[in-house]
Amino acid sequence: MKFIKILFLLIFVNTFAQTNTIDNQLATYNFPKIKSGITMPVTIPLSEISNMLNTSVKDLIYQDDSYTDNNNDQFKVKVWKTRAIRLVGGTNQNLLIEVPLKIWAEKGIGTMGVYTYQSTTFETVMSFNMSLSFKNNWTIVTNTQPNGFRWVTKPVLDYGKIQIPITSLVESNLKEQQSKFCKTIDQQMATQLNFQQYAIMAWNVFAQPFNISEEYKTWLKITPADVHITPLKFSGNQINTSIGIDIYSETFTGNKPAAFQPIKAAPSFSFIPNLADQFMLQTTANIPFTEATNIARNMFLNKEYEVRNSKISIKDIKVYGVDDRVMIEAETEGYVSGKAFISGIPVYDEVKKKIVLSNTKFNLKTSNFLQKTATLLFKGRIVKMIEEEYGIPTQELVESSKKSIEDAFNKEYYKGLKISGKVFNLKPNTILLHPSGITAVIDTQANLKLILNGL
Repeated sequence: MKFIKILFLLIFVNTFAQTNTIDNQLATYNFPKIKSGITMPVTIPLSEISNMLNTSVKDLIYQDDSYTDNNNDQFKVKVWKTRAIRLVGGTNQNLLIEVPLKIWAEKGIGTMGVYTYQSTTFETVMSFNMSLSFKNNWTIVTNTQPNGFRWVTKPVLDYGKIQIPITSLVESNLKEQQSKFCKTIDQQMATQLNFQQYAIMAWNVFAQPFNISEEYKTWLKITPADVHITPLKFSGNQINTSIGIDIYSETFTGNKPAAFQPIKAAPSFSFIPNLADQFMLQTTANIPFTEATNIARNMFLNKEYEVRNSKISIKDIKVYGVDDRVMIEAETEGYVSGKAFISGIPVYDEVKKKIVLSNTKFNLKTSNFLQKTATLLFKGRIVKMIEEEYGIPTQELVESSKKSIEDAFNKEYYKGLKISGKVFNLKPNTILLHPSGITAVIDTQANLKLILNGL
């Protein structure tokens, strides 16, 4: 039940995979704050709660070593736990607990201070009914009630010709102890299932921004906003719930951003009937203009194009940003010598799986006035070429992001605490420009599951 200690660490550190290929000369730039939601189904095997109970409840549960107590009842008894305590999920958001017991009893028969003692050993199964409620102050409250006995072998004292059943005597004693045992169980649960300090610790871990790329001086800052939890649901061998967290992620480049002030009290969460099995998160993939330029050069450099039966070749080409537009600057020679500037707004083309230019504009700078008459022909040819052929492939970036996220989603971060997840769909959405490159914000659909086993 130590999972809350590192639950936030799993959620925040590992769901925001960044593909960082920013140029080393990247200027300081603050990316937009992105609101994301995480939905994580949590599975708690009842064996984990059973292990907790078995650890806290010793083998010798009860012992009465006096013949003269309880109004000189001339009765001694010892009660042991014979096997592990067993838990199963009930039908009314409750747990059914079975405690198998071996009981040794010795009874004195006689009068006037002269007694004959006979002992016997028998077995029973003590039953309990436990209800659990998760409070929004990060504590789980249990209420355990007795649920009777089931005799495996009934207690009988054998005096040869006289056999004395002592079931009623034993039961009255055990019922009293069973009520006390309920309080012991609830006290142990209250101690073990108080997660407030862990929630504070985990929340404050993220007051400090994470350096996700030392080489490119890139920082990730996580701000948890609201936490939602679905009611606990009980099945035959496990408890299920889902945790939904609204968070903001911010990516910074350059100097480390300021940290948030640590909290001293765990923030409350709200209950919500249902949360979707899949969730949406957003990651970013960065393409420096140096890489965009290399793509353009591989496509167009030294290629020749015919205009009016003459040739035009591209001798150099580079890509950079101007305001909200990507600028392609092509140096040409031949029939038209000069610099052609084609700019456009970057958008994601889902068919081509590329970042392409839309709303293109054209401008030609040349010192030869006569060449300007060919501008319209040249414009139509080169603009069409750029629109149809030039694009920044995103498939590799998307696959890299998918692998990074799934690697983070499928690990055992702590002994007995396993996390598994799958990415279903990644799609670049918003395209952002900054002085050194292009950032694609990638919408990601995924699911995530947390399983506790063997803590």
